[in-house]
Amino acid sequence: MGREARRQPRRAVSGRVEVFDTMRELAIGHLGNVSMGGMLLVANRALTEDGLYQLSFELPNTAGDRLSVEVGAHVLWQEQANTPGYFWVGMRFLGLPPDTVRQLRAWSSMTEG
Repeated sequence: MGREARRQPRRAVSGRVEVFDTMRELAIGHLGNVSMGGMLLVANRALTEDGLYQLSFELPNTAGDRLSVEVGAHVLWQEQANTPGYFWVGMRFLGLPPDTVRQLRAWSSMTEG
C-alpha cells in the first residue's frame, strides 16, 4: 500500500469510548483511535459522505479521571466494517479551541499503565 499520510501520531483508545452526535443527541459509535488531527470512529450507521458533525466523547485519563472532549469533525472517508451494520469512518477535527488542543496533546503523550 501507500505511504503513511497522517501528520500526527495516533493513539489507540483502551476500552469502549462512546461517541455522541451532539446535534442529534444520540450515540453514533465508539472510538478506534485518536490523534491531534482526527480520529477513527467505529460507527453504528453510515454517516453522510463529506459530512460535518459536532461530536462529544470522554477519554480515559490518569487516576481514573475522564477527559471530556467536544469537537467539530469532517468525514474524510468511510467503509463497511467486518461486522454487519458497522462502518469505519476517518474524521478530521475542525477548529479545535486551544484548551482542547492542550488536553488532547497531554492525553496523547500519556502512557498507559
